[in-house]
Parts: sequence; C-alpha cells; structure tokens
Amino acid sequence: MLRMRIGMYALGILTVIGLAQCAGRSARQEAISIKGSDTMVLLGQRWAERYMAVHQGAVIQVTGGGSGTGIAALINGTTDICQSSRPMKDKERAQIQEKFGAPPHEIVVAKDGLSIYVHESNPLRELTIDQIKGVYSGATTNWSQLGGPDATITVYGRENSSGTYEYFKEHVLGGGDFAAAVQTLPGTAAVVNAVSQDSKGIGYGGAAYAKGVREVGVKKTEADSAILPTAGTVKDGSYPISRDLYFYTRKAPEGGMKEFVDFALSDSGQAVVIEVGYFPAR
Repeated sequence: MLRMRIGMYALGILTVIGLAQCAGRSARQEAISIKGSDTMVLLGQRWAERYMAVHQGAVIQVTGGGSGTGIAALINGTTDICQSSRPMKDKERAQIQEKFGAPPHEIVVAKDGLSIYVHESNPLRELTIDQIKGVYSGATTNWSQLGGPDATITVYGRENSSGTYEYFKEHVLGGGDFAAAVQTLPGTAAVVNAVSQDSKGIGYGGAAYAKGVREVGVKKTEADSAILPTAGTVKDGSYPISRDLYFYTRKAPEGGMKEFVDFALSDSGQAVVIEVGYFPAR
C-alpha cells in the first residue's frame, strides 16, 4: 500500500513537471521578435504593450536599428517581423525568395508624413522640394539663400541603414548623394533633439517625433501651396513626402503572430497609430 502511494505521488510530480514543461514550451512559442525601423520602434513598442496586456503568456520583443538592419535580420532568420519605413528592395525580396522558397509577406500597418524640422525660432514657414534638396546636397549652405537670416545651415540626417534615409534620398534627392557636411545621427529622436538645440539646424524624420521643433510646410514647386503633414494630407497624398510604414514577414503570419498583426490593423491597433502620432493605414 505504501509503495502504491509513493508510486502515485511520484506520478503526480511527473505529471505536474510535464504540464509545466508544456506550458513553458507554449509560452516560448508565443514569443515574437520585431526588429527594424527606428521611426517605428515607439509604435511597435506601444502595440506590443497593449497586446501583451490582454494576451496572457505572449512575449513580444521590439528593437530598432534601422529598416535595413531589420530586413537583414528577417533574411538571416533572427527576427520574426521586420518593421520598415521603406519598401523592401528587389534584391532583398530575391534573397528571401531564394532562402525560404517564397517571397516576403508585406503589410502596410500605418502611414507617415516625412517632416522637415527647423528650430522654433527659425522664421521660415515653407520650403520647396528643390530647396530642401539644395540644402541636403550641399548646393545651399546659408539660410539667407532661402529667405532666412544670414547664418550657415547646420544639416542633420539619418544613418544609411535607416529606411527614412533611403526614402529621403530617393524622393527628395532624386537618388543623388548627401553632402559631406550632413551630420548623421542614430535615430529620429536624436535628429529632433539636435535641431531643437540649434537655431541654425534643419532635420527630417517621422511626424510623430516633431516635439520641441517646428515643421515647415512643403511645396512640390514654387507655384504650389505649402502643405503640412496631417491625417488628411497624408491620406490623400497631397503632402509631397508621404509614405507607408510596413511589417514584413517571411511568409503569411500564422498563430500568435497573425493575432498580433490582426491587432495592429484593428480599430484598437490603429488608434495606437494615431496616439503615437502617425496616421492610419487606411
């Protein structure tokens, strides 16, 4: 009888251990890693916080590093979701196709107006795309050339692993090179901080980060009206440098990952987009 009780007790312990191990495996299966765009890192973190608050056992880790870094991590299999503020390049798509046997899955999760920041004391209220190009290509070096004060322009930008850098280079510089004088900084928050403390400064980045600086209106040409990035102007495309923000995965999301993506695209998830300072995906 004693042996039977001991045996049943041991079986009970093994059962509990087995259930705990299964639960541990389940929790690990729920873990999702997200890496990429510094522009999107705050948005990704907010989504993760809200999702984990109502999905017990889910673990979502969000890190930045730039869109290029996130895409590289997706290609080498070290992240589940890449956040990117630019579309994936053909060669990057081809690498995923070759390595995983299928093209990457692209999801537009939000929209952004790429803002042009100046110091709050700067009297300029608008710039054309060509004027912005002149500043960042090095053709324009003094604010007086733009109708501002006689002062050398301090130009701030992003590092070349950034999707924002890539987007700006393509859509503002027309694929041309940045001037050697452009001071590259690691993240939009760093650009905003630099401009906020430099009366001669100019920078670019996501609309959500425009705190302590002033956004200037952007004009396609001198004859056009200057436009600021708002929900309406970004949605209808009238703001000249609007863009989509993306999730990329190696295949169509399944299981917990699909639930998280569905949450980001839901009314609740898109409310987070607005709360952070970006614009809904649709």
